[in-house]
Amino acid sequence: MLAALRNRELSAVELLDDHLKRIDRLNPALNAIVTRNDAARQAAARADEARARGEERPLLGLPLTIKDTIDVARLPTTAGLRDRAGAIPDADAPLVSRLREAGAVIVGKTNAPVRAGDWQTTNPLFGRSVNPWDPARTPGGSTGGGAAAVAAGLSPLEFGSDIGGSVRIPAAFCGIFGHKASLTAISRSGHFPGSPLPNPVGLLTVRGPLARSAEDLDLALSVVAGPEPGEEVAWRLELPPARHRDLAAFCVAVLPPFDWAPVESSVLAAREQLIRELEPKVSRIAMAQPEIDWREYYALYVSLLHFGMTTDLSDEDRRRGIATVRSYDDEQFDSAAQAGVLASAAELAGWAAQRERLRLIWRRFFEEWDVLLAPVTLTNAFPHDDRRWPERRVAVDGLEVRYSLLSAYPGVATLCGLPATAFPVGLSPEGLPLSLQAIGPYLEDRTPIRFAGLTGRFQPPPAFE
Repeated sequence: MLAALRNRELSAVELLDDHLKRIDRLNPALNAIVTRNDAARQAAARADEARARGEERPLLGLPLTIKDTIDVARLPTTAGLRDRAGAIPDADAPLVSRLREAGAVIVGKTNAPVRAGDWQTTNPLFGRSVNPWDPARTPGGSTGGGAAAVAAGLSPLEFGSDIGGSVRIPAAFCGIFGHKASLTAISRSGHFPGSPLPNPVGLLTVRGPLARSAEDLDLALSVVAGPEPGEEVAWRLELPPARHRDLAAFCVAVLPPFDWAPVESSVLAAREQLIRELEPKVSRIAMAQPEIDWREYYALYVSLLHFGMTTDLSDEDRRRGIATVRSYDDEQFDSAAQAGVLASAAELAGWAAQRERLRLIWRRFFEEWDVLLAPVTLTNAFPHDDRRWPERRVAVDGLEVRYSLLSAYPGVATLCGLPATAFPVGLSPEGLPLSLQAIGPYLEDRTPIRFAGLTGRFQPPPAFE
């Protein structure tokens, strides 16, 4: 699309109109885009005027969408809450400012679950988003509306947030590419839940793009990567190029599944097929993992996750929430969740220190390996489930698994702030997308993106070709 704009094959206004017509026709069935930007046409016209003057910017004239939870000036940031229907920020999040500076045209905002806190996308304000591959199934969450929009061709590029797989799981469920950036690679301010200002206590949540190709992820990252407001006075972020351009040079570690977090056989079969295809093509591929106790690792992640998800709640709401966080059916993980909700400052400092020791282990691991290949989550897209959270289960080869364990494999990258790229690797016997994630070294985001681009391939949902 950008090439067509640069070559004057169509104008930004025409490209926007093409998308708006498709949105009018297809979005009612998906409920993916929930807020339209009435100023989009003026922005597209300005892009055409800028190009006529000879200007060129990385995204000049490209229409795109933003997750509802990220601040866009003069558009509501609701997080699916009725009492935030009129919560309209005066300023863009830094990520959005960078997109505007690059010439992007913001078409609208996409649906998310309440407080971005679910792997399904439904809320009392906008209702449910559905998967373009099967409307009876979820598109994932919490960037579910955005993933559905990109997969269905309503938007070429989406920006979301990820703390428990909220970019990667929707990308996987909808069969597109999604990148969870390194912890400090993209400004994290201007998000709800969260703050319009930087908050150094946000130890897990990040931003990231979703697209139909890894090349588009790389372009998107190059536009939005950068320091938090105030730091740009002196800090400069120069993400290194991918370690390798060709598969032949990659050393690929494959994470063995956890015995306490089973993975759907169709996902494992897709992984095994990819391993067979890669064996003659890469420098090395083998089952390998850092020297980590994964149960302890996940328990630390669960504590920090529940701390981060409840910091803006009142003491009363936090105490009330204790009854619902015991949803892992595992004493170690349930206790970790409760500890996160009730954390003291001393406990938080101790957890941060534990995390730094783990980050050192990861640095040593990536001295030998370029990427770690892992499942995105336990299974592929599952049917909508409106039960209370503690009652929810997901079926993994007929086995009922606690819903909360969907964060087990996303948490591998999230805890230590590592970049991770979800990419499609085929279809299940039921015709649903199958995906894996490539986890890379901290701040070497382009390495997993490049690997994903060399191994993954987008297929449009049959009803949205």
